[in-house]
Amino acid sequence: MSKVSDRIEKLRKEIDRLRDLYHVKDDPAIDDIVYSSLMNELKILEDKNPEFKTLTSPTQRIGTAPLDKFEKVTHKIKQWSLSDVFSFDELVAWESKNKRFIEKKGIVKNFKYCVEVKIDGLKIILEYKKGMLVTASTRGDGKIGEDVTNNVKTIKSVPLKLSVPVDIIVVGEIWLPEKEFKRINDERKKKGEVLFANARNAAVGSIRQLDSKITASRNLSTFIYSIDFLDTLKENLEIPKTQKDCLKVLEKLGFKINHEYKICNTISEIEKYYEYWTNKREKQEYGIDGLVVKINDRKIHEILGYTGKSPRGSIAYKFPAQKATTIVQDIKVQIGRTGVVTPVAHVTPVLVAGSTVSRATLHNEDEIKRLGLKIGDSVVIQKAGDIIPEIVEVLVNLRNGNEREFDMKSLAEKECGGEVIKETIGDNNKKSAAYYCKNKNSFAIQKENIIHFVSKKGMNIDGAGEKIVEQLMNEGLISDISDLFELTTGDLEPLERFEKKSATNLITAIEKSKQVNLAKFLFALGIRYVGEETALIIESFLAKKDIHTPSDLVDECSIISSQEWESIEGIGKKASKSLVEYFNAQKNIKILNNMTSHGVKLCINVSVAKDIFNGKVFVLTGALSTMTRDQAKEKIRNAGGKISSTISNNTDYLLAGEKAGSKLKKARELGINIITEEQFSKML
Repeated sequence: MSKVSDRIEKLRKEIDRLRDLYHVKDDPAIDDIVYSSLMNELKILEDKNPEFKTLTSPTQRIGTAPLDKFEKVTHKIKQWSLSDVFSFDELVAWESKNKRFIEKKGIVKNFKYCVEVKIDGLKIILEYKKGMLVTASTRGDGKIGEDVTNNVKTIKSVPLKLSVPVDIIVVGEIWLPEKEFKRINDERKKKGEVLFANARNAAVGSIRQLDSKITASRNLSTFIYSIDFLDTLKENLEIPKTQKDCLKVLEKLGFKINHEYKICNTISEIEKYYEYWTNKREKQEYGIDGLVVKINDRKIHEILGYTGKSPRGSIAYKFPAQKATTIVQDIKVQIGRTGVVTPVAHVTPVLVAGSTVSRATLHNEDEIKRLGLKIGDSVVIQKAGDIIPEIVEVLVNLRNGNEREFDMKSLAEKECGGEVIKETIGDNNKKSAAYYCKNKNSFAIQKENIIHFVSKKGMNIDGAGEKIVEQLMNEGLISDISDLFELTTGDLEPLERFEKKSATNLITAIEKSKQVNLAKFLFALGIRYVGEETALIIESFLAKKDIHTPSDLVDECSIISSQEWESIEGIGKKASKSLVEYFNAQKNIKILNNMTSHGVKLCINVSVAKDIFNGKVFVLTGALSTMTRDQAKEKIRNAGGKISSTISNNTDYLLAGEKAGSKLKKARELGINIITEEQFSKML
């Protein structure tokens, strides 16, 4: 069995187990949003690997088999569940797909949308004959539900008799007000009973009572939003042509509808409404987990039809979940400013609380043991507001046997470059939960390496100043230079000094730096005795080699001996030794390979447009007006020249800008050619 098929089978088994606990036994073992996250992963895997799709997969089912304690009801109209989208891009794709579908039918039309808030409750189907309520049922598996008529009759917002004596089947949501949820849980707590996990679960539990008096005591409410069937032959009542008209008819008949809906002409308007409700939803008395976007024209709805389980003309645009499931790919340790060692989980990037995150804090070794976490585990990750994401649960039922134990102490000592200890706290000799590096300079050394790497003369990553680097290290987001290329906006947004714009700007700068000149990259690595000029010499030496990535650089440089390096003009004994040590150190090899896997590309400047400065040595002084000094240096190198920082008899030219200092005086004394910026430009 392949890894993919094994993962699919484990997901199906776990989802079915959780579904049974939640929907059948009223005993939620896990949050609804975590369940949805697992379901979403399964759907993605099945879509990418259709050969593993089965008719019995949870993704092909609409609901769960009804309970035995209630009478069964066969639905006259099949009940569907909505497909979900979690981003504006997915919403755009949904609209485009629908437009292509109706264009094939010969219809070209811009959609208008009726956008309603999505109530987090229990779906209910109500049937009326001659205006009298005859049956109330749950969705069940979409074909057969549970008869809960007696319990639903206790809900005050459900009319027992309509204002017009029609035959009609309507669909809506039963929900429990937040105040009622709190009151019920307070009473259950006093009695020592198990508390409801959330208001939705409490609503479900209230409807599934054999004693309708208990249901009546719960003060449930409803919103009705859809008409499945309407017989208008006997009464002067038109079949609604739009979803907006449908809501008006429902209200006229006496149903409680939610007036928080909006007609949107474009999906951009939907996005604004989504943002509005994202900020407002917590203030409502009912739970909202997204928006329901419906094409307003019901005729178009009918033309679009249905997929295996969902209507094409409607979609649930879900709000960002505060929790999600992902997989721990690795655990690394970060050394803080005080020497404290913090474990950080590197996870498969996942969307949580509206941001994509790739790391989660594990706090300390005790927390890893408490969770029972192993590398390779499927986990629940949580991010609330401005809080750093953390792992809150391990999904042990999804283990495949390839998970690995994590040795905190040995990895900590490797990163610290020496012994780690647990410090004594207070007077009772209690040991700290965290390890500390005995060598407190470890943090400072790593920080300086990263600061050099991101500097203007290095990778030139705009926005990654010294304070930001220190902050990222302290938060456990980076421990070496390769970690920079794993960062996402979601990793940065919870941090102080960051918001969405600044986080996006830094990630954009990092992405831009992934395409870099080899000499610039070599200098940025901070190899001892390898400055800008030496880096250029090495680039020239490697120009004919097939080097496109940091891994290619390792392959080429790790086999070069000290003697071979020394044979290159301009590279001395110290630099040769340092280069051999750097490119053969396992830690550095891992860092460079990581950068390759994160998309860093190297390019070699092998073209020399002019050879006018071949072998000529330049010194620069003063301020230039039409270019920076670094740009001037690059022009000199591209024309075959060399750069020196000091005036000597070997100097061929002094490029002198405004406010030239002592170098100008010395050049005159030695008879060196002094050129202005204008003369320099003409020479080029």
